[in-house]
This record gives sequence, structure tokens and C-alpha cells, in this order.
Amino acid sequence: MIGTKVSKRYAKALFSLGQEDGNFVQYGQDLTEFTKLYQDYSDFRQVIANSIFAMEDRKKVLLAVLKKSSLSEVAKNFLNLLLDKNRMGAIEAITEHYSSLNDEESGIARAEIITARPLKKEALGKIEKSLEELTSKRIKSGVQEDQGLIGGIVVKIGDLVLDGSVKAQLKGLKESF
Repeated sequence: MIGTKVSKRYAKALFSLGQEDGNFVQYGQDLTEFTKLYQDYSDFRQVIANSIFAMEDRKKVLLAVLKKSSLSEVAKNFLNLLLDKNRMGAIEAITEHYSSLNDEESGIARAEIITARPLKKEALGKIEKSLEELTSKRIKSGVQEDQGLIGGIVVKIGDLVLDGSVKAQLKGLKESF
């Protein structure tokens, strides 16, 4: 929980800088690019996030990577700050929180769609269109399958849960009897 608070704080700080200079979208792309690199190369991740290595060596490795990158100077400074504060291990959570802030600012709502069976693209498009009308925001959706639903669909957008699953309907019938 503390890690989450810290991640949110760092994400909000960078996002505020981005809002001030109008580059919040760019900083989000920079964070995403760096996080992908961080996830894909375990040796790199272990060196810069592990306090077993001397801070001077960790800084040299990060500096070498950042020099070859096309990241903005603000993003590079932010990543150096994370390293200085021993928060590099939280980069994935920071990026996730930043992405949420970016979506909110851009009028995008994230929807988690859970179905019992795979959705066809047409059905997903109709669901997204309906959700856009409901929320008055563009929808960025992720689809998961859960055989336990039996049939139907469950949609989660933030705190809003729309449960149209057969499982929920059966549960409601059971309670009414």
C-alpha cells in the first residue's frame, strides 16, 4: 500500500510538470518506452533497481542507456531522480498511474470486459460504443475470459460494475426465492 502511495505521488508530480509545459502525453510515452526496456532486459533491471550494486555504478548504467535513448530531458531527469531516491523498482506502478492520469486528462475511460466466451470484434465494437455513450468518454478496453460466468458479460469501469452475467442472474433468482 505504501508503494502504491509513493508511485501515485511520483506519477502525479511528473504529470503536473507535463500539464504545465503541455508535454504530458510525451512524458507518458517516454515512461512507457523506458518501462518496456526495464521489463524486457532483466540484467538491466537487476543492476539499476538492486541496491547491492554501488549507486555510482547504477548511475553509470542508467546514464549510458539514457544517452542512447530519444527520451525527453524531463523524463531523463525524472528517471535519474527515481534512481537517486531508490524508487526504480516502482517504475512499472508509476507508469501505470501516469497512464491513468493521462487517460483521465484525455477523456478516456478504461473498461475491463469479462466474458464467458471469446468476443467477436463486431460485438466488442458495439459494447465499446455503448460504453462511450454511457460514460461520455472514449473507451480503452481490455477483455478477459472467465468460464465461471456461464454466459453474459461483466464490465468494470473504475468503480462502476455492470454485471449482466448468467451467474449473477441465477444468484439473483436464488436470493428472491
